[in-house]
Amino acid sequence: MVNEAEELTARIQGFIDALFKSKHITPNGVQEQMLASHVKAMIHRSLTGEPLPEVEESLFEEISAGSMEMAQAVVDQFGNLPVEEAWLLSVHFEVAKDNL
Repeated sequence: MVNEAEELTARIQGFIDALFKSKHITPNGVQEQMLASHVKAMIHRSLTGEPLPEVEESLFEEISAGSMEMAQAVVDQFGNLPVEEAWLLSVHFEVAKDNL
């Protein structure tokens, strides 16, 4: 499972890097660390089936459609994670966009 997690991490991080590049988003060091930590947790949940705690959709109403779409594109790469993962991930994109 370690090898699978490493391969998945590299693939997902490459996908996110390409998304950032295509949208001209440059996260700072802290944002990169927080995103990497979140991706690691998503990979763990994807591989183990561990569920997320309940998340309220209304908490993410202020997130832009663009950030939500990017997050959903990342979650879609896994193929087995719920939409709530995209809601949580979208915050990372939204915050990094403010660096422009």
